[in-house]
Amino acid sequence: MDFRVVDVSSDFPVKPLEPKQKKEGVNRRALQEIGNLVNFQNVPIIKSLGALSLANDHGADNKKKNKNKVTIKPEHETIIIISSDDEEAEAAENDKFNNKKKRNLSGNKSSRKKKAHSLTYVLTTRSKMACGLGSKPKDEVMNIDAVDANNELAVVEYVEDIYKFYKVVEDENRVSNYMPWQTHINEKMRMILVDWLVEVHNKFELLPETLYLTIDIVDRYLSRTVVCRKELQLIGISSMLLACKYEEIWAPEVNDFICISDNAYTKEEILVMEKEILGKLEWNLTVATPYVFLLRFIKATLPADKEMENMAFYLAETGLLQYQMVVSFCPSLIAAAAVCAAFHNLGRPRGWTETLKHYTGYSEEELEECAKLLIKYQASAKESKLKGVHRKFSSAVRGAVALLPPSKTLDGQ
Repeated sequence: MDFRVVDVSSDFPVKPLEPKQKKEGVNRRALQEIGNLVNFQNVPIIKSLGALSLANDHGADNKKKNKNKVTIKPEHETIIIISSDDEEAEAAENDKFNNKKKRNLSGNKSSRKKKAHSLTYVLTTRSKMACGLGSKPKDEVMNIDAVDANNELAVVEYVEDIYKFYKVVEDENRVSNYMPWQTHINEKMRMILVDWLVEVHNKFELLPETLYLTIDIVDRYLSRTVVCRKELQLIGISSMLLACKYEEIWAPEVNDFICISDNAYTKEEILVMEKEILGKLEWNLTVATPYVFLLRFIKATLPADKEMENMAFYLAETGLLQYQMVVSFCPSLIAAAAVCAAFHNLGRPRGWTETLKHYTGYSEEELEECAKLLIKYQASAKESKLKGVHRKFSSAVRGAVALLPPSKTLDGQ
């Protein structure tokens, strides 16, 4: 039953309700089969509408009679409006229909029929939700720059934009497949040159970024100029000299490169080649190499440790030897695949987390092909005649990660 209490304080005369007396216009339903009732919605009597409704009950004659009479303000009276059970049910049904209509208009206009589920399915789902066995929550993406918040050199405010820029421009300087028109050199000669440059880099104790930039300069120059076999080592020396001037604080002198190449070239030849390389590259040495991405991606392994860092760099440098690796994959993908393969090699349980996926921009499935190739190159490095990279990472200084067996779950076989 619906009980509404209405406060009546009108300036019009109010006709009190007479108990147990049927009133005209009230839609009380005694019998369900009566179908000729006039439906008027019950509304609370307010100052204007309620008084007007009662005034209508007096009729036109009463209006004329009371026109010249003094209006007596009634005493404060409380009126209780009682509606029937049938009216309440009808009102509730109307409200339910109106609410459903509003939801349909604000949401999808095209109504779809809900899929019915069995009682067993509903009970099982509720049980799983209660026990916390529902959908598996995704790993939270961690903020890897939080530890560098007070480090001004880390430029935390701009680091995201910097790496977004690297991802955009990395394809602009990618090396094309230049071997088909190089008539005097082949992939094996390039591999021998890169292996020798790794040993020179290790001998001079240069920064890691210097090696990656050196090989990038070599490949970009070879992709724009046809060279003869005897110039290949000269190109490598001049490229490393340029990279040292760009990256190192204390760069080796030209005489150091002459000495380490067993006086194969003169100082003038090295300087002339250096200038020629700069001209072909249009003096552009600011490029996104795998090294800049490796720094970021290794940091996203959380917690990053020295073993993971050494293994990722070992796999990446193993990939630098391979011509097909350089021309087939972009630098960011090579770096991400090296980190992914390092996870498998070291048997880390966490695997490719949401944090790594967020910061690398690659899923594990996208890295699978490149990671398998890196594991394959690692497996063959021990038997290869080119020992530069393998010897470098077999030392205790770099954790002897080259001596660890390659992963069996991602071996590329």
